[in-house]
Amino acid sequence: MPATSGPPTDQAPPAPPPATPPKRGRPAQLSRDLIVAAALESNLDTLTVRELAARLGVRHGALYRWVPSHQAIADLVSEVIVERVLPADAPRPRQWRQWLRRLAWSMHDEFLAVPGYASRIARPHQHSPAPFARMREQVTAAFAAAGASAEMAEQSWYIFVTSIVSWLATTENSLDLGEAAPRFDLFLDALLRGLPAREPAEPRP
Repeated sequence: MPATSGPPTDQAPPAPPPATPPKRGRPAQLSRDLIVAAALESNLDTLTVRELAARLGVRHGALYRWVPSHQAIADLVSEVIVERVLPADAPRPRQWRQWLRRLAWSMHDEFLAVPGYASRIARPHQHSPAPFARMREQVTAAFAAAGASAEMAEQSWYIFVTSIVSWLATTENSLDLGEAAPRFDLFLDALLRGLPAREPAEPRP
C-alpha cells in the first residue's frame, strides 16, 4: 500500500475557535468621596442626580440610593466640607479663641475654594441642618469653654457662623464697598473680640 504523504489537499481547514466575548468592565464603585468630588466639578445650584450619575458613569438608580435629590447632593457636599474645616482637636478653656480662629480660617479657605458655595448656604432656603450639626456642637463647646452659659454659647454660635458665612458670600460676590480690599484677618479679630455673647445686651435705641 502506498504511503500517504498528508491530508488530502481538498480538505477544509479546521474551523477557528469561537470568539471570546470581550469582558465587560466592572461597574464603577460609588463612594461618598467620589460623589462629592464629581459634584464639586459641577454647578451645585443646578446639578441634578441624573447629571451627576452621567458624570460618574453610573446608572441613575445606583446613584439614587446615595443621593435621592438635589438637596441630598448639597447636604453630602456640606458634610464633607464641614469635616475638612473642623480642627482635629477639641476646644479647651485657655485656647478656645485660637481654636475658633483656626476654624474660621479653614472655613475661609474651603468655602471659597468651591465657587458659589458660601453664597448658596448664605441664601435663605430650605436645607438640612444635619451637615453642620458637628460644627454647631463644637463651636458651642468652645464658647462654653470660654465661660458662656448654654444660652449665650448658642447665641454666640449663631453670631459666629452667620457672620463668617455672610462675609465670605459678600467677598465671593465682589460687592463694592470701597477702594480697599476687605481683609478677613481684621474682620475675624473684631468678631472674636466681641464673643462670646454676654448679658445684658445693649437695649434697642
